[in-house]
This record gives sequence, structure tokens and C-alpha cells, in this order.
Amino acid sequence: MDDPTPENATRENLERALGYRFNRSEQLTAALRHSSFVNEQPQTSITSNERLEFLGDAVLNLAISHLLMERYPDLTEGELSRNRARLVNETELAAIAREIGLGPHLLLGKGEALTDGREKNSILADATEAVIAAIYIDGGFDAAFGFVDNQFRERLRSTNRTRYETDFKSMLQERVQSTYHEVPRYEVVDEIGPDHDKTFRVQMTVAGITADGDGKSKKIAEQAAARAGLDLLDRSA
Repeated sequence: MDDPTPENATRENLERALGYRFNRSEQLTAALRHSSFVNEQPQTSITSNERLEFLGDAVLNLAISHLLMERYPDLTEGELSRNRARLVNETELAAIAREIGLGPHLLLGKGEALTDGREKNSILADATEAVIAAIYIDGGFDAAFGFVDNQFRERLRSTNRTRYETDFKSMLQERVQSTYHEVPRYEVVDEIGPDHDKTFRVQMTVAGITADGDGKSKKIAEQAAARAGLDLLDRSA
């Protein structure tokens, strides 16, 4: 039998916070059931939320991909991937769990509960994905998409487009410094047109990758080269 949640953590309150009412309450219960709780009850056949977490991750990524493509039709595949990674991560998912008050509803083992398991980012993030899967199973993709849209709408709205779409040099440098411990090198390899209407071509080299970019200024050309370099790194990953 499931361990009761605190008195102020009623299922009605949780469903209200989720914006979704379950047709089958057992789906929500399964999403809240951590492996530590299951491990302390070997005599039962109950399962943890790990399989739901797996499914929820896929549903979440599909929903976020759709929302990004809809909101930012000019982004490349590589840029979409990087934006999605910034939105779908443990920190963001744990923040959502706290916003909807998911922690008090989690079914944890005694040891995990005593060590503040309800506040651990990893547990909260996994439970959020499991809840998304539970909504998907109970009400279909439209219901799960609605939940994701509601939770990520402001996060998408506050996306720093200048950071994501323009400052490719910084993005590239952060990535290659942490992975390859190198710094990109930029070199003007060509100048086309008269002085009053010149186009620059810049070549970027780092980690065995070379990419070119054009622009009406050296800075714009460097950004274009960095953007091309990021796309090459994404394709080779």
C-alpha cells in the first residue's frame, strides 16, 4: 500500500497545479513512486517511476522541439538542438517541480525522505518527466503537450534571442574550451567589393574543424563562421 503523503499534499491540489485531472489516478501514483520507496517493499509488485521517466523524456523533447520550431522558424537544426538543451535539463525540470509543488507528493523510501530527497534536483526532475508520461498515457499527446506548453511558455518567451541567435562566438568558445581545451582562431581570408560596400570572408579554425563565414563587417563574418562551426560540431557529435 502506498505511503500517505502529507495532509496538505492532496491529489486534488496537485491536479489543480498540473492543470490536468487524471481519469486513472493510478497513473499519477506510479509517476510519483521513487525507486527507494519500491525497494523498501519487496513483497509487493509495484514498480518505480523510472520507465515513465524514460517515456516522459521523449514526450517532453518532442513537445519542446515543436514549440521551438513554431516560435523560432529561422533557427537552424543545430540552434534548435542547443536551445532545447538549455530548456530541457535537470535544473529547469526541478524548478518546474517546485513551482507545481510536486515534492510533498513524492513517494520516497524512509532513508531518502530523511535526507531531503523531496528537494533533490535529480529526483524532482525525474518525477516531472514521469508525470508528463503519466499525462500522456492517461490523456494522450494533446494533454501532455498542453502541460508542457503551460510550464515552458514563459521560459520560451524569456529566451535570450540575442544570446542564442547572434553570440555564436561565445557559444563556440564555451563549447570547445570545455571539450577540447582550445580557443577558436579567426582569420580574414578574403575581401570582396569596393571599399564602400565590402564583404569580408572569415575562416574559423578549432579542434580540427574549419568553417567560413561572410559578412559586411569582420565581426559579422566572425559570427557567421562561428555559427557554421557550431553546426559542424553538432553534425559530428
